[in-house]
Amino acid sequence: METNKNTLPTESDDVFLTDGGLETTLIFLEGFDLPCFAAFDLLKHQPGYKAIKNYYKRYLNIAKKYKTNFILETPTWRANPDWIQRIGYPRDELSALNKKAVVLLAELKTIFEKDIHSILISGCIGPRGDGYVPENCMSIEEAEAYHSDQIKALNIAPVDFVSALTMNYVEEVIGIVKAAENVNTPVVISFTVETDGKLPTGMSLKEAIQKVDKSVSVLPLYYMINCAHPAHFFKELKEDENWIKRIKGIRANASCKSHAELDESTVLDRGIPKELGKEYKKLKDSFGHLNVFGGCCGTDEEHLVEIIEQIRS
Repeated sequence: METNKNTLPTESDDVFLTDGGLETTLIFLEGFDLPCFAAFDLLKHQPGYKAIKNYYKRYLNIAKKYKTNFILETPTWRANPDWIQRIGYPRDELSALNKKAVVLLAELKTIFEKDIHSILISGCIGPRGDGYVPENCMSIEEAEAYHSDQIKALNIAPVDFVSALTMNYVEEVIGIVKAAENVNTPVVISFTVETDGKLPTGMSLKEAIQKVDKSVSVLPLYYMINCAHPAHFFKELKEDENWIKRIKGIRANASCKSHAELDESTVLDRGIPKELGKEYKKLKDSFGHLNVFGGCCGTDEEHLVEIIEQIRS
């Protein structure tokens, strides 16, 4: 295998895998307590650090076996100012927390880079508020200021790009894109949708993507959809519309449940891995430009194996 080339998903038609539901795996399958769903909190002690490292290793081994590229997403979805303080960390530890997560993934990249053509490190950014509910919404300027420190920390660490996951309203997204532009960091945007395929605000994916692209000087590298089941958003995608080409990645939930139902659930809904794989194949067959595939809530390695096997079948 050649030395790692850091090829981006926008530069190749090849498949890029990423991981599944990090937080749901750690909570429901491995028995860890994650305050506020914050996986980065486990990095403070050896058992947690080892668990997260082993989690990513399992996915890297899948990429190695199936000869795909891989995107390592940092466990920093909650490592932004409000959330770290809510958990009990001082505000001035934000940079160190994000750097520690990147260092862990950089170590893994070194181990696997001879076996996987392109391994990218993405700095994960989450919403300031709840991932499912657009509450206490910020203006574009407020969002740019709020997310700047985490983006700067990840950029210095460094990462290949930053990815904002489970975003639910456009003003926060535009602010994130502008904050990334300020430090010359590429950015990926991933929206979440409700069971009707619309953002929690009621805005369509088409309108959201077009509004973001028209509002910034440097466009996001690409868009993704995460934390929703394919059955929720497939009908929103139109094969003959150009805006669809801006979507490159899918990180779907295993469950068909709504966000409200998932919030109330006390047990893990893994869905049926084989059926989820079929949903991904349907997406890939309909939209051949899609090439970034992973999972979200309730998914694990079994789901990812089904996904890669079926989209290649």
